[in-house]
Amino acid sequence: MTYILDGLKVIDAATFVAAPAAATMLSDFGADVIKIEPPQGDGCRIWHGDSEVDYCWLLTSRNKRGICLDLKKPAGRDLLKQLLYTADVFLTDLLEHEIRRYEIEYETLQQTNPRLIYAHVSDYGRRGPDRNQPGSGIASWWGRTGIFDALSPLSEQAMHSMSGIGDHVAALGLLSAVMMALYQREKTGEGRFVSTSLVASGCYANGLALQGAITSNKSDKVQGEVGRGRPSTRCYRTRDGNSVVLIVVSLVQEWPGIAKALGHKEWLRDPEFQDMDLSQQGRDKLLSRIASAISELNLKDLCQMLDQHGLAYSIVEKAGDVISDAHLIENEIFVRTNSDLPEYEWTVSNPIDIQGFEKKQPTEGPEIGEHSEQILKAMGLSESKIKDLIAAGVVHKTN
Repeated sequence: MTYILDGLKVIDAATFVAAPAAATMLSDFGADVIKIEPPQGDGCRIWHGDSEVDYCWLLTSRNKRGICLDLKKPAGRDLLKQLLYTADVFLTDLLEHEIRRYEIEYETLQQTNPRLIYAHVSDYGRRGPDRNQPGSGIASWWGRTGIFDALSPLSEQAMHSMSGIGDHVAALGLLSAVMMALYQREKTGEGRFVSTSLVASGCYANGLALQGAITSNKSDKVQGEVGRGRPSTRCYRTRDGNSVVLIVVSLVQEWPGIAKALGHKEWLRDPEFQDMDLSQQGRDKLLSRIASAISELNLKDLCQMLDQHGLAYSIVEKAGDVISDAHLIENEIFVRTNSDLPEYEWTVSNPIDIQGFEKKQPTEGPEIGEHSEQILKAMGLSESKIKDLIAAGVVHKTN
C-alpha cells in the first residue's frame, strides 16, 4: 500500500493533544512519526478521567513509534538533535525557556538541517506579555476567545467545556501550516518555522461572533443575544425524551412547512403569525407553539414529518449514539483498527479525505520507549552504546 506521505520523517516532541494530533494526522497518511516521551511518560497517557482505558493516548498516538529520552541530560538532548538532523518535520509545544534549555531553537536546528519544518503550538501565541503564561485549552481556547461567554446560559452559570475540542481545531491549523511549508520547500529547498496557538484558533473558530462584536462596537449585550431565542438555533424536546435542533434559514419561506410538519396547518391562518413578528414577544409565542407541538411527538414520527416537508434538522445525539451511527461509519468517520484490544476496535478518523489515497489502518500507540532500541540502531548506534545510554538513564525502554 502506498500512502501520500510515505517517506516523510516527523519528530513529535509535544504533549497532550494539539501538536501530537497534528502528528497523528501526518501518520494517518503514511508519515513515519517518532514520538519523544520523557521517562515518566507523556501526560496524555493519564488524561482519561475515571476510565481505566487511556483513550486519549489511543486516539492521539496511533501509528507512531516511540522513543523515551531524558532531555534533562545532555546526552538525551544530543540524541534528539541527531534525530532532527534528518527529520522533515519537528512538532513541539515546549515553552520558550524549555526550548532554550534544551538548545533546540529553530535558528540552531536550521544550521544543521536547513530543510527542517519546525512547527510550534502554544496557548497564547509567541508575542505579547502573556506568551509564557501557563494555560490550557479551557483557558486559552474557551475562555480567552469569547466562546465560553457565547455558550453560557442566560443565568450566567459557567458553561461546561469539552476536552480536546480546541486542541483538535489548533491541530488542523498546525497541519495546514506544515503542509504549506512543505509545499514551499519543494520550490525553494528551504525549511520554515510555522506556528499557531490555541487562542488564535479559538478566535478563528469564534470568528463570526467576534466580527459581529467589531461591527457593533463590542456590545456585550448584543453578543449575548446572538443565536438565542431563535428557531434556527433552538433545541426542542420530543415526547420520548430525545432532542432535535430545527434549522430555519428563512422563517417566512419555511413557516408553512414547519406548520404542516408539526400537524398544525391552522397556524397558517392565524393572524398572529401572518407578518412573522420577530419581536421578543412574537418570538416567545412562536417558540412556545413549536416547542409544545414537538413535545407531543415521538422522535421517529417527528423526523419523518420533517423529512417529508424538506426541513433541515438534526437529532441531538449522545456520544453513545454517535459512535454507532451507521451514516458516520459508512463515511469512515469511525474506522476499524488492527488492535486486538476490545476497547480499541474502532477509533475516530481524521476529517480529511484525499481521492486516490488511503489512510493507514490505525495501530495502538507505543508503550513508553517501545521502539527506543530500534530507533537508536537505525541511527547507527552500537548495542553496547545503547546499553550504556539505558544504564545511564538517558534512554528508557519497555521492559
